[in-house]
Amino acid sequence: MQEFFAKHHLKAQKIAVAVSGGADSLALVLMAKEELTVFGFEIVALTVNHHLRLNATAEAEYVAKIMKTHNIEHHILDWRENKPRTGIEEAARTARYHLLTQWCKQHNVHVLLTAHHQTDQAETFLMRLQRGSGLDGLCSMREIFINNGIIIARPLLHTPPEKMRLYLKNKQIEWKEDESNSNTKYLRNRIRAFLPQLEKTIGLSVRNMAETANRLQSAEDYIEEQLQNLLITEVQTLTPDIFYFKYSHFLYWHSEMKFRILAHICRRQYIPRAEHILHALKKMSQQPFTGITLGGKEIFYYNENIWIVPEMQTKHKSSRKAWLEFVQKNPQYATLKIPHKARIAILENTERKNDL
Repeated sequence: MQEFFAKHHLKAQKIAVAVSGGADSLALVLMAKEELTVFGFEIVALTVNHHLRLNATAEAEYVAKIMKTHNIEHHILDWRENKPRTGIEEAARTARYHLLTQWCKQHNVHVLLTAHHQTDQAETFLMRLQRGSGLDGLCSMREIFINNGIIIARPLLHTPPEKMRLYLKNKQIEWKEDESNSNTKYLRNRIRAFLPQLEKTIGLSVRNMAETANRLQSAEDYIEEQLQNLLITEVQTLTPDIFYFKYSHFLYWHSEMKFRILAHICRRQYIPRAEHILHALKKMSQQPFTGITLGGKEIFYYNENIWIVPEMQTKHKSSRKAWLEFVQKNPQYATLKIPHKARIAILENTERKNDL
C-alpha cells in the first residue's frame, strides 16, 4: 500500500477509510493500519449507516467493536433523510459519499480510501458496456478521483477480492455479508452472478476485463491531453461561460474532439446526452449554420466564429450606452467584435456581481 501512496504522491498525515463491515473494507482498514502507521500515517475508519436494512445498525456497531479491538479511531455517520421511492441505490451512493467527504472536510482529512477491487472494476466495465457507454465510461473506475474536494483513493482496485477474504481468515476476523448483494433486481448483482459463467464459457475473466479498463484509461488520458491542448490553443474563453473559436478550424477538427469540446463547454451538473451533442454537431457541420441550443447554451455563427453563450430564457436588450460604459472600464473588450447575445450575457453577469 505504501507503493500506491508513493505512486500518487499521497502525503496526508491522517487517512480516512470507508468501512462497511464487508470483507473488502474490513481488510482494507486493517491493512492500512498495519502497513501505513509505521510511516507516520494516522488511520480513522468511517462507517455510513443508511438505515435501509434491518441489520444495518448491528453491522455498524460490529465494525465499531472490531475497530476498538485494533485501536483504530471510528465514527458512524447516519443517513437520516427521507429515502426516495425509486433510484434508491444511486441515492444511497450519493448520500454515502456526501457524508464521508463532509466528515473529512470538517476534520481536515484530505484522503479517503475505499475498498473497490478487481471484480468491482469488471462489473462496472460490463455495466457501462450494457449502457452503450463511450470510451470515458468504459474506462470504469480510476485509482484516484476527487469528490467534494476530497481525494478518493482505491488502493485495492487491481486486487482480487479473494485476497482480502484470505487476509481476514488468517487473522480469524469475521465479516458481514450484505444481504442486498443477492438481490437480483440490481444490475450489478446479476452481472456478478454471471461472471463465472462468462469465464467458463468464453474465457472472459474478471482480470481480462479489469485490465482492458486500465488500458482504455491510458487511451482516455491521451485524448484528454489533446482536448486540453485544443482548449488552450483554439478555444477563446471570453468569460467563464462565454467561448468562441474559428468555424473554419472547427470543421477540420477530429469528430471526437468536436464532441468533447461541446461536452466540456456545455456541461452543467452533467454533460448533455450524447445524442443531443451529436445532433448539434450535425447541424453545425451543415452550411449555412445559424444556431442551436445545447445544455443551457446557445451556439451560433458570428463573424467567422462559433460563439457559445448562456441561453437566454427571455428577450433582453442592452443599450449601446451601457456597453460603452462597460468597455471604458474593461478596455480589453474594445477591439473585439462581440455579438449582441454575448454582450448581453457579459453585462448581466457584471450586474449580478455588483449586486452581491
